[in-house]
Amino acid sequence: PPPPPETAAAYTKKSEESGGVMEMMGLLVADLDKEMTVAETEEKEAQEDYETMMKVSAEKRAQDAKSLTDKEASKAELQASLETSEGEKKSTESELMATGKYIASLHAECDWLLQYYDVRKQARTDEIDSLTKAKAILSGADFSLLQRDSHSAPARARKFLRGM
Repeated sequence: PPPPPETAAAYTKKSEESGGVMEMMGLLVADLDKEMTVAETEEKEAQEDYETMMKVSAEKRAQDAKSLTDKEASKAELQASLETSEGEKKSTESELMATGKYIASLHAECDWLLQYYDVRKQARTDEIDSLTKAKAILSGADFSLLQRDSHSAPARARKFLRGM
């Protein structure tokens, strides 16, 4: 007969074989714990960054809103000032035009006075002379003896009237 089959070997623990798998499982658990810790830290830092960014953004929005309000107020003041200045300009321009017209009328009047100065001076002198003679006549003076030429009085009157 043939030899009997070999029987199972003596009982031994399979600690060495299962130790490798258990060790690998332990490594996986440690790696997973480490990754979760890193992820939690990164998330916490990201949350802090987000909150900081939101706080800075809120402050910037508040500053921008205040700046906008200040600029709108400044614009309103400048527009009011512009309207006032435009009104003053129109008023000043109309005053200037009125002054120009007044100066032109004065110039025309002065030109007329200069042009007719000699004529007016002669007329005034003749009028003073006539008034003096009239006063003397009313006082009782007699000029009938002084007239030498009967034609000279009308000639003087014509000359006087032409001068005017």
